[in-house]
Amino acid sequence: MLGRALSAARSPGWSRIPSRARAALAQLHSVLEAELQQIHGAGTWKGERNLHKSLEAKIAKFHQREDAILYASCFDANAGIFEVLLTSEDAILSDELNHASIIDGVRLCKANKYRYKHLDLGDLEAKLKEAQKHRMRLIVTDGVFSMDGDVAPLKEICDLSDKYNALVFIDECHATGFIGPNGRGTDELLGVMDRVHIINSTLGKALGGAAGGYTTGPKALVALLRQRSRPYLFSNSLPPPVVNCASKALDLLMDNNTIAESMTSKTKRFRSQMMAAGFTIGGMDHPICPVMLGDARLASSMAEDMLKQGIYVIGFSFPVVPKDKARIRVQISAAHSDEDIDQCVKAFVEVGRKHGVIS
Repeated sequence: MLGRALSAARSPGWSRIPSRARAALAQLHSVLEAELQQIHGAGTWKGERNLHKSLEAKIAKFHQREDAILYASCFDANAGIFEVLLTSEDAILSDELNHASIIDGVRLCKANKYRYKHLDLGDLEAKLKEAQKHRMRLIVTDGVFSMDGDVAPLKEICDLSDKYNALVFIDECHATGFIGPNGRGTDELLGVMDRVHIINSTLGKALGGAAGGYTTGPKALVALLRQRSRPYLFSNSLPPPVVNCASKALDLLMDNNTIAESMTSKTKRFRSQMMAAGFTIGGMDHPICPVMLGDARLASSMAEDMLKQGIYVIGFSFPVVPKDKARIRVQISAAHSDEDIDQCVKAFVEVGRKHGVIS
């Protein structure tokens, strides 16, 4: 299969292909050539090769951590870390609105479980005081919460972790690649990269968009996960094309911060125009822009009418979000042009007036 693909890239009709398509095919050609070389080489027992190890090193460098380990998804990374790291002598303190994968991962471990109110530092501190009787304490939070686009107060959380001798874990699936001056995430945005101990994130969004997740942090932790983390041990390794795509995405981010900066300006453009039109947009200055509507039927109907306008957005309602908190979640991408954003806002205004959301 790879041989046929390479032959096609060298075919006589090559010169008739548009230049942008030729550039994409040339890049694919180089990836496939590298894959052929990898196939000729030896891998680990679970199918890992040099390119997997190279990507892990690149992830660690990007996050300025000691080491990293790849998983099939960040759901697997979250499922595989807590039961390895914590015992019944320890405590885990989790934000009540953490992602479902974190909730499932926490359920798998034997640690004493404390759930603090969403972004409530006072409640977190009270739970930390209560958890002082345990051997070790781990604070677990999303860096950015996916449904609301709100950002965890990491500086204050790290202050509490110092005060009460706790570790800090963050899930950066909705931050890696586009939040912070260089796209390194929430800890970079808030200036606490040296104070967050463990990061889990995904390759399935900004870093390639296909699949994959990872844990990055202390070398000793990563070594332990390689020996004990069940989703890592009993899953296939990532397909080489996915690994190469993620590696290229990291190269682009580490080369310069143009992409991260463009995301900031595009997000401000959408949010400011929508609020000026009268819509309520949840969260902070994040590319996840929830258009808050409240009623589930309204969110679904407006999403359908937006599609008729050529704009594909999704309505979310209970049980994905709390009751009476239905919304249409808009996600701004670096691939969106200013014209795309303006067209989306125009469609929202027309549909919003039709449904009586704005006047």
